[in-house]
Amino acid sequence: MPLHLAVKLGDETATEMLMVAGADWSLQNEEGWSALQEAICNREDGVAKIIVRNYQPLAWAKWCRRLPRLIGTMRRMRDFYMEITFNFESSVIPFISRIAPSDTYKIWKRGANLRADMTLAGFDGFRIQRSDQSILFLGDGSEDGKVNPGSLCVVSHKEKEIMNALDGAGAPATEAEVQQEVTAMSQTSIFRPGIDVTQAVLLPQTTWRRQEKMEMVGPWNAKVYDMQNVVVSVKSRRVPGAMTDDEIINSCNGNEAESKDLDDILTEEERRQLDVALNENGDGVIAHGPSCREQIDRDIPIEEINGCRNGEKCSVDISMKRDEYRRGRDAEASSSSNAESGDFRKDGSREKEYKKGLRPVLWLSPDFPLRTEELLPLLDILANKVKAIRRLREMLTTKLPKGTFPVKVCFVYWLLRFNSFSGTSLVWILVKFDW
Repeated sequence: MPLHLAVKLGDETATEMLMVAGADWSLQNEEGWSALQEAICNREDGVAKIIVRNYQPLAWAKWCRRLPRLIGTMRRMRDFYMEITFNFESSVIPFISRIAPSDTYKIWKRGANLRADMTLAGFDGFRIQRSDQSILFLGDGSEDGKVNPGSLCVVSHKEKEIMNALDGAGAPATEAEVQQEVTAMSQTSIFRPGIDVTQAVLLPQTTWRRQEKMEMVGPWNAKVYDMQNVVVSVKSRRVPGAMTDDEIINSCNGNEAESKDLDDILTEEERRQLDVALNENGDGVIAHGPSCREQIDRDIPIEEINGCRNGEKCSVDISMKRDEYRRGRDAEASSSSNAESGDFRKDGSREKEYKKGLRPVLWLSPDFPLRTEELLPLLDILANKVKAIRRLREMLTTKLPKGTFPVKVCFVYWLLRFNSFSGTSLVWILVKFDW
């Protein structure tokens, strides 16, 4: 990869020429790091500034190239309205449904237009950010012609504001913005989260009569499966001169008072389990507080974080053999026991990797009206704005049994389900305000 070679050599002229020619800065090397991350870790600030200065126009050009295909795909789909519920459930932790974040996403689709309503803007640990907002993708533009086709808008109902999320997306960043971003990335370690499903195996759950377990999810009858050999990993790389993990944690200790009111409800062990569950629902980075999470989030680029390379789907085998079940359980235990490992790179920076085996539960139904490949383009629009949708999209990129759809997905305590689906052309797309 020429750009990685230019970064390794610290050649600013070659980096500039490659970026102007349209080089993809997000391509990863053998260790899984992008060219920008390598430049930051090697303290090549001049090279990093060149990449940051050019990647926004390149991302905009890529979006413009994909837009016609996305709009065409949406027009070929049936019109619909559906609801997706996201919440936490646990038989171990009491009152988790009251404490942990939850929301119901209402999604309308008509022609090439999409609308999603939500009330959960985000969360960090126990801190929940509520915001009554709508995300509008107007592939056909507005009826009055004032909004161009392909516009993405965020509507805040409380503030009575409409913002164009793509406004100025193609404009290059100013020198002050470039300097600010490079400085921010150089202050903490770099993290790269990922989910590996390349070795995943689906095992049907059975009843006490040894029959395959069936449950109703909304109006759909679904089979319940355990997904074995799923590994969540977070690689971290120390940036020379940046804050250590202990320093970041100490700087965030002042925010712990915000959640002390939960001490009367949960025990110490329950608090720990809930904190782990909340953190796992994000990008896989362990957060120690709101301000700490804000620092870390700047270091994570928007990229595919599934275990498959080049956007390929990973296959998932279905088996009921006990020996395969034991192998999956042993692999999960092995990944948990070897939770953290590190090695010193040539540049002297410390690289660590945290791995944890998960056992998601999937409810697969052949009766859901949409196919997974039809829903993926819609989730691409919402994934960068909604964490729960991002996790669902990661699961849908795996190759599930033909003709099935995951109407319900459970990750540890995290639960997402499709509640209802209505196929109709009389759906509400454009926002009707009473203000």
